[in-house]
Amino acid sequence: MNFGKTIFGQVMNHLPHGVFQECVQRYQGERYVKSFSCMDQFLCLAFAQLTYRESLRDIVCCLRAHPKKLYHMGFRSTVSRNTLAKANERRDWRIWADFAQELIRKARELYSQEDFGVELEQAAYAFDSTTIDLCLALFPWANFRRKKGAVKAHTLLDLRGNTPCWVHVTTGKVHDVNVLDILPVEPGAFYIMDRGYLDFARLFRLSQQGAFFITRAKSNTKMKRRYS
Repeated sequence: MNFGKTIFGQVMNHLPHGVFQECVQRYQGERYVKSFSCMDQFLCLAFAQLTYRESLRDIVCCLRAHPKKLYHMGFRSTVSRNTLAKANERRDWRIWADFAQELIRKARELYSQEDFGVELEQAAYAFDSTTIDLCLALFPWANFRRKKGAVKAHTLLDLRGNTPCWVHVTTGKVHDVNVLDILPVEPGAFYIMDRGYLDFARLFRLSQQGAFFITRAKSNTKMKRRYS
C-alpha cells in the first residue's frame, strides 16, 4: 500500500509555487473563490496534458475514479466538471501565460549548454505553426472554413532542449507568413522555417536585424547567388 505522494505529486512539487501565487495575486485569480483554487485548476490541466485526456468529462472521470488519492496528488478540493469549466471560462488567462514564461525561462537555463548536434555558438530556433480544430458553434470567432473552426499556434522552438520560447495564437485563416511581422528577433540567431514563410521582403527585414534564416525554396523561385 502506498502511503507517500504519487509520481504526479512529486513532479508537481518541482514547480515554483511562490512564483505561481505571485501570478495569481497579480491578476486576482482567486477573488471570490471559496474552494477550487487556481492551483487545483492548474493540476487538472497538467494532469490532462500528461495523460492525454480529451475532454472535461474525461478529466473529471479519471480524477474522481480514485478520490482518496487526490490529496497525495496535490489537490485540496473536490474536482467537478461544472466547477472546472467555469474556472477555465472566467479566470484570467494571463495567470497561465505569465507562469508559462517563468517555466520556459527556467527550462532554457537548464538546456543552455546542451549540444544539439551542430557546432554553433549562436542560438538556433525552429519556427512553425500547428492548426487546432475547434467547434465553430462553440467558437464562432475562430474563423477557418465555412463549416469548420480552428486556431493556429505559431511556435518558436529553441533547439537547445526543444523548448518553446514564444507562442502566438491566431484564428485558422491567418497565413503563417504574416506572423513574421511580430516574431521577436535575436541578433545573430538562426531561424529555421519551411517554405510557407518564403516572403523576401519579410526575410530581408530579418537579415537587417542581424539574424540569419534557413528555409526551403519553392519550385518556381528564381534567384541568383550574389556572393559567398
